Amino acid sequence: MGSKLKNFGLIGLGILAGVAGSLQFEAMAQKNAASPLPLEELRTLADVFGLIKTDYVEPVEDKKLLTEAISGMVASLDPHSAYLDKKAFKELREGTQGKFVGLGIEVGMEDGYVKVISPIEDSPAFKAGLKAGDLITRLDTTPVKGMTLDEAVKRMRGEPNTKITLTIARKDEDKPIIVTITRQEIRVQSVKSKIVEPGYAWLRVSQFQEPTVDDMVKKINAIYAEDPKLKGLVLDLRNDPGGLLPGAIGVSAAFLPKDVAVVSTNGQLPDSKATFYARREFYASRTLSDPLAKLPEAVKKVPMVVLVNAGSASASEIVAGALQDYKRATIMGTQTFGKGSVQTIRQLTSDTAVKLTTARYYTPTGRSIQAKGIVPDLMVDEYADGDVLSGLRLHEADLQKHLRNDKDKEVPASTKNVIDELEEEQRLAALAKKRKMLEFGSKEDFQLVQAINHLKGMPVQLSKNKVVESKKENTINENKDEKKDEKNDEKK
Repeated sequence: MGSKLKNFGLIGLGILAGVAGSLQFEAMAQKNAASPLPLEELRTLADVFGLIKTDYVEPVEDKKLLTEAISGMVASLDPHSAYLDKKAFKELREGTQGKFVGLGIEVGMEDGYVKVISPIEDSPAFKAGLKAGDLITRLDTTPVKGMTLDEAVKRMRGEPNTKITLTIARKDEDKPIIVTITRQEIRVQSVKSKIVEPGYAWLRVSQFQEPTVDDMVKKINAIYAEDPKLKGLVLDLRNDPGGLLPGAIGVSAAFLPKDVAVVSTNGQLPDSKATFYARREFYASRTLSDPLAKLPEAVKKVPMVVLVNAGSASASEIVAGALQDYKRATIMGTQTFGKGSVQTIRQLTSDTAVKLTTARYYTPTGRSIQAKGIVPDLMVDEYADGDVLSGLRLHEADLQKHLRNDKDKEVPASTKNVIDELEEEQRLAALAKKRKMLEFGSKEDFQLVQAINHLKGMPVQLSKNKVVESKKENTINENKDEKKDEKNDEKK
């Protein structure tokens, strides 16, 4: 979709976008009877394999051919199904466990360089003195300019106790800073919190991992210990790419009445047709105790705002959708990504697996957000003067081969002119470069300020785009009224 930015938000170093379904390490054999194999097509596949082996310009290993065939077959289904080789499977498991081997920095891109958003506390990068705002210009001797963020992240990751030399450009420093850092295992806290001002707190979930529910409980208890008379809570799910389903259920259950439905799923397999409730067995099945039992009762009734944007996907959309359906919180921000499908991990060997889309999920009222997303109750731009980045952000509906929304009778046809769209993206990209990178939770966080205003009952500055749309609708209505008046005059 043109040059749209893949806005999965502030990327924690080495953290993979999560899987909305629980990890299921099991054999591929299913209890239900398999469909008959298409023998003719399989013979064709074998013939092509043989031709490559005998006729290709140079020898090709059998393993490479078969691995690529499997990878291509799975990838052809939808953007979220994938074959996981040894490295990818290892990284996915590490990501969902909230740990990885690297330097310990949250990073983004600015002017072609890797920008440090924040060093993770007690990480190698933190101890080496890296600061928010630093620009990484070289990785060892390789210039960062020209790399994608993913490429840079992969270079910074590696084996434990190996070293990498970073060249840093820092404001107020005349000369580059060169620092050598030893990679270590990093454990990431997926939940952050703070008291914004007396009576009002901010709780951020950056990704849904195995420790997320326990981490959230600790943070909420710390908030109430600091301010027992909390008047309002902002749950920040912006740029949260998703993660494990139990984490999403647990976060939802913390604020909803016990036993209510949080999300339902539907797919081909019998076990994919399920409803998940706000009960311990759905978010803490590995423990006998209920981590949410430690929460103060007031958290069930405290007024809430949930912040979302185009980077809020999958599990974060489950939480936003559930809290919106039960009218438990006001959803604020911009339209979410629209990933309403569940991926299940099917292990093939000891170190390889297939990530397969096995179901669509639905909010408690039966809404499917696949390729649609959650529409906020209050549309609020990321900045006070508008959101020029919104036109550059990628949504599920922009992805090739995306799963359709089964609630839609027809797939809407695109009405965009490709040339006009590319020109607009180039214009917006130029404007985006002038934007200062936003730090969520800071004093400059415009959407957070608006969320606090809403909780206080004060006016909220709504999206300029929304206002324009409203004006457009009013103009159309006015034109209709004028035409009616003209017809009435003619009749008279």
